[in-house]
Amino acid sequence: MAAALIWILLLVGLLAGRGDTEAQQTTLQPLVGRVFVHTLDRETFLHLPEHVDVPSTVPITYHAHLQGYPDLPRWLRYTQRSPHQPGFLYGTPTPEDRGRQVIEVTAYNRDSFDTTRQRLVLLIGDPEGPLLPYQAEFLVCSHDVEEVLPSTPASRFLTSLGGLWEPGELQLLNITSALDRGGRVPLPIEGRKEGVYIKVGSASPFSTCLKMVASPDSHARCAQGQPPLLSCYDTLAPYFRVDWCNVTLVDKSVPEPADEMPTLGDGILEIDPFFCPPTEATARDFLTDALVTLLVPLLVALLLTLLLAYIMCCRREGQLKRDLATSDIQMVHHCTIRGNTEELRQMASSREVPRPLSTLPMFNVRTGERLPPRVDSAQVPLILDQH
Repeated sequence: MAAALIWILLLVGLLAGRGDTEAQQTTLQPLVGRVFVHTLDRETFLHLPEHVDVPSTVPITYHAHLQGYPDLPRWLRYTQRSPHQPGFLYGTPTPEDRGRQVIEVTAYNRDSFDTTRQRLVLLIGDPEGPLLPYQAEFLVCSHDVEEVLPSTPASRFLTSLGGLWEPGELQLLNITSALDRGGRVPLPIEGRKEGVYIKVGSASPFSTCLKMVASPDSHARCAQGQPPLLSCYDTLAPYFRVDWCNVTLVDKSVPEPADEMPTLGDGILEIDPFFCPPTEATARDFLTDALVTLLVPLLVALLLTLLLAYIMCCRREGQLKRDLATSDIQMVHHCTIRGNTEELRQMASSREVPRPLSTLPMFNVRTGERLPPRVDSAQVPLILDQH
């Protein structure tokens, strides 16, 4: 009865807590082809008064998924370095992702085991303004992905990149961790970072400096382990350390030619002097080949069997031939030994035969006195039938 009462109280407490923690709802408007970054701060999930600061020692982890699905949509990623740091939802939506998507985020307090839910309503639409056909992607080796996602480092990267590009508006198109591109996890050494790919777009053409970096000569120098050709000052250094051998330039200002539809032919090859297939195939009888393949091994096996049977059965000498080839003295000696052996076996099978003299004791074991034999062994015949 007490156990049932405890379960009822726990159930009531869970239902009451569930009614108190209603999911908050936030509406966001990502743009197609533009990077989207949303920070999951602990201040948003911890219900504390305004004058109370959120303690940084409280570990909080997050779990985000698309409403009605167990995972995030294909264009959205989630990252969090540790429970004491904020989490990030980032990605670049594609034209196929236009519309309304709802992301459900659950925050877990690892100390008190409290949970808080938040619902993010994403209204994905097309961007306004000019197109950005000139796109460049840089590999920044000095940062991790969560270090570039906040707005301050991203703005600083665009400002520094403005010194290498023609004047114009630069916008972030995509941010991807180097681990998602097949990069390796760095050693736990101070100063080693995972690396992050930053893709930037602009309506202005590429500068001469960027074109020289992505030229075939620069790629040849990178293949030999040498630095690429950089004709301008690296304005990204020292805060951003860029791997200039991994710079990719994409020019979408020139439309790509449409793929031509293949023309269906009649299926007959044209006349080619180097390819002359036979016009007709001569008829061939495979009966002879089949007989040779089957009968020759069988014939060989039969011959070997007959030869083995002749050697095993027809080449035996026999007992009579062996007796005629043996001398008389050897035969007599053999017959004598055989007869004596049979007689000894008969004597051994009978219990009435006295023990041989050679088995009788010659002296007393206790006193050591020697006892003469009772019977003269010289007068006893070896074979009893001879006396």
